[in-house]
Amino acid sequence: MKAPAIPANESERLLALRESGLLESNHHQPYDRISRLAKRLFNVPVATVNLIDERSQVAMSTEGAMAAGLPRNVSFCAHTILDNATLVVSDTHRDDRFRDNPLVTGTPGVRFYAGVPLSLPNGTLVGTLCLLDYVPRELSASDMAALNDLAALAEDEFAAACAATTDELTGLFNRRGFNQFAAFALYGARRRAEPLTLAWMDLDRFKQINERYGHVEGDVALKVMAELMRSSFREADLLVRYGGDEFAVLFADTDEQGAWVAMQYLNEQVASYNQRGLHPWSLTFSWGVCEFDHQQNDLKRWLQMADEKISAMKQQYAVGH
Repeated sequence: MKAPAIPANESERLLALRESGLLESNHHQPYDRISRLAKRLFNVPVATVNLIDERSQVAMSTEGAMAAGLPRNVSFCAHTILDNATLVVSDTHRDDRFRDNPLVTGTPGVRFYAGVPLSLPNGTLVGTLCLLDYVPRELSASDMAALNDLAALAEDEFAAACAATTDELTGLFNRRGFNQFAAFALYGARRRAEPLTLAWMDLDRFKQINERYGHVEGDVALKVMAELMRSSFREADLLVRYGGDEFAVLFADTDEQGAWVAMQYLNEQVASYNQRGLHPWSLTFSWGVCEFDHQQNDLKRWLQMADEKISAMKQQYAVGH
């Protein structure tokens, strides 16, 4: 088996994928329609829309029986994103790259693969629309054209998701929304010579909630955190789910000391919520605050400093995910 190579632009590719918000999206219905149509149109047992993250293949939608969360090193689609062209493997037993792949030699026994790379609006290749079959087969020119048309629909959905500024699950601003509005907030704060402070938060042991109680309960935990943030902070503050279990608050006209007080209040509200015993889990979070230095005027460095403060707090109190 030939493991897929790593794209030359991998760091930029992963950053673009994270910033797109697709990995956190719960809006899978459009991709379900595309994979369902592909499965029926090409009469294959499996059709999927996938993303390729750092270590695995992440399914946005799967029609047919296919294991979720495939390791990247055995993923056919990880080969597809290496080139902006459709990859067709008519018979895996005759292709040196795949003949001894565990997906070929074991379950489900893939013999045919066709994948179209999917890109973000900036051209970055992040995923695929693919077809699988358990017998060898060929694709005609008209088949290829139809498959590429379906892939274009998936890319349209990617573009719509990238344009969104609100996190679907929590209703808070997402990463894109934060990046857009933070720039305006910085501009206004500089003009008025006002302080601007960022608080960065990670939910503690969130992975354990997902593993022990399931992803539905994990989603509940994220929504509870968002509601507690709404009830604890001012309307003028920018509330963000930055991705995964990461949240942020941009405090307008507030110095670091004032933000610290506000975060202590949120901590008290979270503790009070936990005491009600509404769920089998409890919420705790690690956080750090960082006031913007108008002299440096570097948004990227500001975010990095806030994240470093969280890491330091986690190490100090031995908090894990």
